[in-house]
Amino acid sequence: MFALRNKLAIAALIALGATMAHAGSKPAAKDVVIVHGALVDGSGWRAVHDILTKDGYHVAIVQEPLTGLAEDVDAARRVIDQQQGPVVLVGHSYGGSVITQAGADPKVSSLVYVAALQPDAGEASGQLLQKFAAPNDAMRATPDKYFFLPPAKFRENFAADVSPSDAQFLADSQDQLAEKALGAPVSVAAWRTKPSYAILTTQDHMVSPQLQRWMYQRSGAKVTEVSASHAVFISQPAAVARVIEAAAKSTN
Repeated sequence: MFALRNKLAIAALIALGATMAHAGSKPAAKDVVIVHGALVDGSGWRAVHDILTKDGYHVAIVQEPLTGLAEDVDAARRVIDQQQGPVVLVGHSYGGSVITQAGADPKVSSLVYVAALQPDAGEASGQLLQKFAAPNDAMRATPDKYFFLPPAKFRENFAADVSPSDAQFLADSQDQLAEKALGAPVSVAAWRTKPSYAILTTQDHMVSPQLQRWMYQRSGAKVTEVSASHAVFISQPAAVARVIEAAAKSTN
């Protein structure tokens, strides 16, 4: 009888320990929200979307207006609100500034920066870009202060490892970025309180690899280096998807 009571007590302790361990861990994220960067829209993320969807994730892609940081953050928040959570929030290029602020949402469990800006609170995108020599000087502004790349310069600067026809389509379908978006500081840095992952593109001519390394070291992001252009989400979608899935499975 004594032996039986001991066995029952041990079993109860094991069950209690398992319950406590489960209660103390975070559930793996199944919702992924992607925020595209400047000059492009969300359609370029189709290959990454399809990989993640096949692997069981629900993916939503934000189509920001690129008219200003506040408007772009609002667009991201609307999509986050529609998710069940927890959410992995992904940002490319200027989209990194958007997720840095929008990522404060309690549904967001982790952040993924893809060749992206990662400002601290009070910093603006343009301020960060000035920290290191500009990788290219091809950017131009319209009379009403929207930035774009001349189509003839698009592939060599933005998408050197993308097929000529795909790069031409990107050039011809550019989504221009308002100058005021680069000048607006973020009010909060979600990466200070949430795990962040980063893809550092070593062949990038839009966001300097040196700047990327500096930002990601500052934040303590888990960095994956990829030999790719700024358009890594098109040229190497599997590598991008792997990092997003690692962030989704993280319980840190």
